[in-house]
Amino acid sequence: MSSPVPQIQKVGVVGAGQMGNGIAHVFALHGYDVVMSDLEQPKLDAAMETIRGNLGRQIRKEMITEAESEATLARILCVTDLDAFGDAGLVVEAAAEREDLKKSIFSNLLPIVPEKAILTSNTSSISITRLASSTDRPEKFMGLHFMNPVPVMRLVELIRGIATDEETYATMKNVVKSLGKEAASAEDFPAFIVNRVLVPMINEAVYTLYEGVGTVKSIDKAMKLGANHPMGPLELADFIGLDTCLAIMNVLHDGLADTKYRPCPLLVKYVEAGWLGRKAGRGFYDYRGDQPVPTR
Repeated sequence: MSSPVPQIQKVGVVGAGQMGNGIAHVFALHGYDVVMSDLEQPKLDAAMETIRGNLGRQIRKEMITEAESEATLARILCVTDLDAFGDAGLVVEAAAEREDLKKSIFSNLLPIVPEKAILTSNTSSISITRLASSTDRPEKFMGLHFMNPVPVMRLVELIRGIATDEETYATMKNVVKSLGKEAASAEDFPAFIVNRVLVPMINEAVYTLYEGVGTVKSIDKAMKLGANHPMGPLELADFIGLDTCLAIMNVLHDGLADTKYRPCPLLVKYVEAGWLGRKAGRGFYDYRGDQPVPTR
């Protein structure tokens, strides 16, 4: 495994959800001490169970050893407040895709984290420049966008805000490399690179369903077999979370003022119903039985 970047030994991860626990896993596996925070202890407990399960999968695939798994778990400290972030050299915010929430988290962090600490957000679409401007160190603020699932996907998008300095960017490039991942640099425009291309495709697939061009099953089969995608767009939407897909489409629509980014009304309806995909048990597929069943 790679070694931590010298000036960063301890990493604070805010949020223990799907992305947060994956980010904590990857940093700890590569030798960093990690503090993972969430407001509720049961979420932290569930996150650690997920990390244990994912490490077990890596052992079975002979990617890591039992000893590396145990060392990884020992490097992760779970907390329900931010006080333990006092000696972190890097913070990764991985909370829900809401700008007000993210700004509030950074506001709470500023009195605690060291002056030299780099602040990053795992946001998939929100302006890094705007988030950075709400802190006391916009020059030490970046977007650090991991792909889902974090332990598996090799790409990390690095997004500089208008004030991000070269030293911070160079440091974060080295951090990404130390995690055994590849960095792609993106400019600070709505949804960056991956989601600027991917989520409108998903939205178009929802329109294709909404307009009756195809069923859930036929749309996903068409893109898997016809475009060689590993996962159909509606299946992928459920995996990402329909609320996240909608949030990204709204950021694109608001930020670029182009009608081609209008969220499909059916996507809005599913989110209003609370059918958010896999994490809710229902989305474009119903996951409550032995096998996923299309809901339309």
